[in-house]
Amino acid sequence: MKRKIYFNTVTRERRAAIVENGHVVELMVERPTENRIVGNVYIGRVVNVLPGMQAAFIDIGRDKNGFLYRDDLLSFYLSEEEEEIKKQRNISEFVTKGQELLVQVTKEGFGTKGPRLSGVVSLPGKYSVYMPEGGYVGVSRRMGSDEERERWRATGEALLKDNEGMIIRTVCEGKDAVIIEHDLHFLRTSWQKVWKESKDKKAPALIHQGSGLIERMMLDFSLDQVDDIIIDNPDDYQTLKALLAPYADVDDKVHLYHDKENIFTAYGIDKELDKALRRQIWLKNGAYLIIDQTEALTVIDVNTGKFTGKTDLHDTVRKTNVEAAKEIARQLRLRDTSGIIIIDFIDMKREEDREYVLEAFKRGLKYDRTKTNVVGLTGLGLVELTRKKVRQSLQASLSKACPTCREQGTVLSDEAQAYKIERMIWEYRGMDQEAILVELPSSVSTVLAGIKGELLKQLEESVGFRIFLSPNKHMSEESYAIRYVGEVAEATKQLERLKKKA
Repeated sequence: MKRKIYFNTVTRERRAAIVENGHVVELMVERPTENRIVGNVYIGRVVNVLPGMQAAFIDIGRDKNGFLYRDDLLSFYLSEEEEEIKKQRNISEFVTKGQELLVQVTKEGFGTKGPRLSGVVSLPGKYSVYMPEGGYVGVSRRMGSDEERERWRATGEALLKDNEGMIIRTVCEGKDAVIIEHDLHFLRTSWQKVWKESKDKKAPALIHQGSGLIERMMLDFSLDQVDDIIIDNPDDYQTLKALLAPYADVDDKVHLYHDKENIFTAYGIDKELDKALRRQIWLKNGAYLIIDQTEALTVIDVNTGKFTGKTDLHDTVRKTNVEAAKEIARQLRLRDTSGIIIIDFIDMKREEDREYVLEAFKRGLKYDRTKTNVVGLTGLGLVELTRKKVRQSLQASLSKACPTCREQGTVLSDEAQAYKIERMIWEYRGMDQEAILVELPSSVSTVLAGIKGELLKQLEESVGFRIFLSPNKHMSEESYAIRYVGEVAEATKQLERLKKKA
């Protein structure tokens, strides 16, 4: 199987697509407006110590202070006193008000509670968890034998430096030690870069965000599992090469995309994503799928459509269902569909046909990284399965209920439309003209410009020309238009004309 990964990270919305055998099978999106902080590392300042609770409140620069229990303090964690004596100590013996601490968010804040923190920083990898100040090697208890656990413990101790620590995951069982070497190099390099860049920062300050898009993708796939990686951001290209430095063929597989056209458009990925938001999906043989999604249930109906077959009815139905099974497996990954899923294949009379199609469907799910449980055929001949929820579905991430048809359908969300227009504007970078004028829906204009126009100013600095936005409250949800490209003075005049028409 040929697998390629494409990164579109030059604009604020960062995207990654996995393409297997020429088909897009997964999309990951990272937006600056998403406010997840679990895994983030901060330089914080102690604002209050509560001996009665054995906890401290830490200012990390957010609306609510984080709280840190005594047992999660690095100084407590590294203390070499006997456990019974150490547990009698009060938190005030380990931390004082006004002190600066390195802390990591382990749990999001909820309601009136602030986020929970730990002073023991840990960076998760594919095969291990790296702790810059962990001081020990832990091995998963789920490994089958004491000999295997001891082998990995010895391997870990030989690889670590100074006071580093690591936890070796169950997935390492029976594998060669080289996988841990690559994992450790990746995580150590990431942390060293963070630490170097944070030395001049004053508390409170964010110094590391929980695994970013590139890091998460590269933790899921080693370079041995990928044929090519194409990325359009020069800085991220250098970061990617540094993270993958242990692989001898990194220069052959990692490529920088140079053209002005958006990388997802150039390689046909945007077309695939557009299809993934549709209710009806056509198959190559002329059959089609109907996919209806609710909050907890997804129903997929298979129809023969234009496919009439060449031999008999049984053959036509079987071929249609097999083709549908392969496409459904891909669509589940691409749409990131979760919850209960019901598939209504075309009715098959013969038991061997039903089993054949079910096996074809299971083979299609083989490369799905999300846990899926195929229950089997129900009494009504429907295939029933469940798929674990890992993140928002593609539809929830990129679309919203359509206000025109009273929420019977969906359209691109304001955020998705704003990022789409931003990518279009980005393709004009390096042009000789001074300005561009874009007419767009008012709600989308607000997202694109940002508070007091700050995001628009940043975009102008990046592309090197002025950007004029003409909000139009009467414009349809997914519409926008480039009204002028040229001199600033003329763009200003054109903008005034559009304002009078609006």
